[in-house]
Amino acid sequence: MAAEPMADGGARRLDPVDLVQRAANGDSVAFEQLYRLHAARVHAVCLRLSRDPAHAEDCTQEAFIRAWRALPRFEARSAFGTWLHRIAVNVVMERRRGAGPLLEFVGELPEESPEAALPDTPVEEAELEAAIASLPEGARDALVLCAIHGYTAAEAGAMLGLAEGTCKAQVHRARLLLRERLAAGESLPPSPVAGHRAAGRFEGGRS
Repeated sequence: MAAEPMADGGARRLDPVDLVQRAANGDSVAFEQLYRLHAARVHAVCLRLSRDPAHAEDCTQEAFIRAWRALPRFEARSAFGTWLHRIAVNVVMERRRGAGPLLEFVGELPEESPEAALPDTPVEEAELEAAIASLPEGARDALVLCAIHGYTAAEAGAMLGLAEGTCKAQVHRARLLLRERLAAGESLPPSPVAGHRAAGRFEGGRS
């Protein structure tokens, strides 16, 4: 059953499409609510790619600052969350490489289904996260974007500066390494993903 409008307009404020429209028009309260809706997922990809909680927090804040400034140009050809996620990945890649922008930040991606790439056998979440964190950087990046966050190899490759075929090969390599490490029962250091969440508030402004 759809939520009935509240007397103070609370139901309307929580409608994602309405929030995006209002934030694009400069409503900082609406953007704060978008931050609360999306921050955990954005932080998760930043943390898995960077493996540094402090770095992930910085990248999460930077991604939302860029999204806030770019929102007036957001045309909704893809979901807001997809567009935001692309910005976050770019922030991490830029900081890692110390380079200029890899892609135009206001670009949008079509919605597509994820590629299955994680091990088929059940394992403990902490064990899987530790195994993912231990992968070589290129294989880990491709796996995180394709298998965990649902991007196609073409989309992930564009973000990582790889050809689609190379990205697919990295995902395949990551899957083989994961299976080997999980099957061998290797003792791995815990992943920084466990126990960390994004900051509770958006700290930025539109210049």
